[in-house]
Amino acid sequence: MNNRIIIDQQLMKLMLERFSNQLIENYGDFSDAAIIGVQPRGVLFSDKLIQHLEGITNTHILYGKLDITFYRDDFKSKGLQLEAKTTDIDFSLDNKRIILIDDVLYTGRTIRAALDALLAHGRPSEVKLLTLINRRFNRELPIQPDFIGKTVDTQMGEVVSVQWDTPKDGSHVILLKENI
Repeated sequence: MNNRIIIDQQLMKLMLERFSNQLIENYGDFSDAAIIGVQPRGVLFSDKLIQHLEGITNTHILYGKLDITFYRDDFKSKGLQLEAKTTDIDFSLDNKRIILIDDVLYTGRTIRAALDALLAHGRPSEVKLLTLINRRFNRELPIQPDFIGKTVDTQMGEVVSVQWDTPKDGSHVILLKENI
């Protein structure tokens, strides 16, 4: 197996800074906006981003965590034993500008499920998608991110793995090339 780090700890910090600045530019004081992280890996990313944003703005930003387990289209078809996570949205989504966050956008099916789950909690005025990694090829649904950390062109058999806060290396993203 041939692994390659595509985002190291230093670049990850720069991306968090850039995302924060883009969101502040687009949402100002966040009075009509909320950030929603998609369980489980999008929450790990959005936790870091919300902490960084609130540190910069010195403002409380509405933040929720969304479980999509029962909205997935492969829930029963693959015989998967999926473990439901927690949805934690203690505010109304009605007429809010939502920033939906996930770590890696690949086929688009996770985001489709997230949109369905999100609409079960209210009717936002808009939803924008922020992803750390956009795997440009192999999209199955017409879903595109509005805010992108890095676009990665992958081939069959390659996996993008986001590693959060490993004791030795900090947070980074690895492109794994599996033997086929």
